[in-house]
Amino acid sequence: MRSSRSLPFILLLPLALLVPACNRGVHPAQIGRAAPDFTISDGTTSIHLANYRGQVVLLNFWASWCEPCVVELPSLLQLHHDQPNLAILAVSIDEDPDAYSNFILHRHVDLITVRDPSESVPKLYKTEMWPETYVIDRKGVVRRKFVGAQDWSSPEVRAFLKNL
Repeated sequence: MRSSRSLPFILLLPLALLVPACNRGVHPAQIGRAAPDFTISDGTTSIHLANYRGQVVLLNFWASWCEPCVVELPSLLQLHHDQPNLAILAVSIDEDPDAYSNFILHRHVDLITVRDPSESVPKLYKTEMWPETYVIDRKGVVRRKFVGAQDWSSPEVRAFLKNL
């Protein structure tokens, strides 16, 4: 016969097994560590993260076919216009160069974006969900990770970025 003490454990065990699969609550290993440096070029645009040392960087991973990425885009573009000193670097995992180019053109994306169909940069950051955004401070240290579409106009997010 089981004791009543073990009953809550037995009931919670299946839930505990699911927690590691949920990316939203995980404290990423990169927080407080130097952001992995990279250089990526798609033939049109190149990004070398080290060139942005001294600036706060939002490193955003996205795709044109990703609905949450599309939802997030207007507030990300507004942040770009409101805070021009903030370096927003967007890395797309689009495989189709035409779909990527058409998206950029039709959505009037005027921030720095590069196509990385091999996902070499997301792999450095262990990114598997889209969108994901890393906030990197002026010294090149990862300070925060956002998983999923964000409202980049929220007072909490704006205050966090301002304090960096």
